[in-house]
Amino acid sequence: MASLARVLLLGESCNYHEPVRELKKKGWAIEPVKEGHGLNAKESDPSLRVGLVILDRCTMETLGHIEAFMLKSQHPWVGLLDEEALEVAGIRRLLLDLCQGFLCHPVDPPCLELLLHNALAVARLQQQESEYQIRTEAESGEYEMVGTTPVMWQLFKTIRKVAAVDATVFIHGESGTGKELTAQAIHERSARASGPFHAVNCGALPDNLIQSELFGHEKGAFTGAAQRKVGRIEAADGGTLFLDEIGDLPLELQVNLLRFLETRRIQRVGGLEEIAVDVRILAATHVDLGRAVKEGRFREDLYHRLNVLQIEVPALRDHSEDIEILARFFFQRFSHEKPVCLKGFSKEALTVMRQYHWPGNVRELINRVRRAMVMCENRLIQPEDLGIERRRIQRHVMTLEEARERAEKHALIAALGRNKARINSAASELGVSRVTIYRLMEKHGVCRESLA
Repeated sequence: MASLARVLLLGESCNYHEPVRELKKKGWAIEPVKEGHGLNAKESDPSLRVGLVILDRCTMETLGHIEAFMLKSQHPWVGLLDEEALEVAGIRRLLLDLCQGFLCHPVDPPCLELLLHNALAVARLQQQESEYQIRTEAESGEYEMVGTTPVMWQLFKTIRKVAAVDATVFIHGESGTGKELTAQAIHERSARASGPFHAVNCGALPDNLIQSELFGHEKGAFTGAAQRKVGRIEAADGGTLFLDEIGDLPLELQVNLLRFLETRRIQRVGGLEEIAVDVRILAATHVDLGRAVKEGRFREDLYHRLNVLQIEVPALRDHSEDIEILARFFFQRFSHEKPVCLKGFSKEALTVMRQYHWPGNVRELINRVRRAMVMCENRLIQPEDLGIERRRIQRHVMTLEEARERAEKHALIAALGRNKARINSAASELGVSRVTIYRLMEKHGVCRESLA
């Protein structure tokens, strides 16, 4: 009999031997997941898979491992458990967040097979969506924002929140972290998504051209102005304007931008007419604007106009767990540039990438991966192909205390995120008191409102 689909069986219990045997008779290929089982060997396997997870008598530690595996697998799952297990908050949360459905012991095989068919339909939909996104990325030429760590989850959540309103947003982050991608993500999730999105790098334009570039000019306004020009602000009417490196904007232009933000009207250079423009302003910089205000290099009133909502884009070293995911993503993204024999990254290459400081952040990662894909003469990319060698890595050796602090912060953010910022639930999950949760939030600068 032809196999219907491959079923990853996670967990063991004698209560479910008979239903599993019935599934095998019906043509389902059952693949038990052993302790320490990884997914890498199956990543290139195109066949559809669904998951069956047994949740009887799970400790909190086991539940954490199960949750991590299910998240990593990205397959639809069906749960099997004793009715008593539903009294455990962590199990209820896992069923609600990660399972398509569940059955309690004793399990009716036809009902189980029906749930697996539903999960299989979801798996097919996921596969179709994945193929669609790959085509869309190839057509648009845009990079995706990729990340699975708590800091990136927080960034994605903040993007969704600020996209729902129409206020000015200030995006801060180091060079190469993806500030323009963040701005575009806000635009695409906002009510202005059908309107234009224009990006201007204020640091890349000569001082004498910035005003004309932003506000436009009339014919004959200055030497060389042979015809009327519509500026970037006016061109973005009904949409979003992203002002990158706003900290490099000259002081005299800061006055004009402030006036536009207050009146929502512009005047072209050489013109007298005031033109009403409906545009949302997003601004970004890698410099400390607060310090620039104190030093007189940036207007304080403009700073407060721009700094209504804030987003901090994390440096790559602050979510180093995403480096391997990002590297493999860009490897696939630029696979048309690689030799046929090149299959991926060596363990040594992945190790040095995790240890490297990445001063250029994601932009540098993209460049190094693309260069390695072209220059590599082996089946797997080596550290020297990336231009990163172990002896050249200026590595910060993390102390035990620093490792504890980082793990503590990540666990706190993850627990609050899973529990929708409910303090009692997060405290129960982590096995601490409400007072401890509040103390940790203050210690690590975690804001409850941003997690809700």
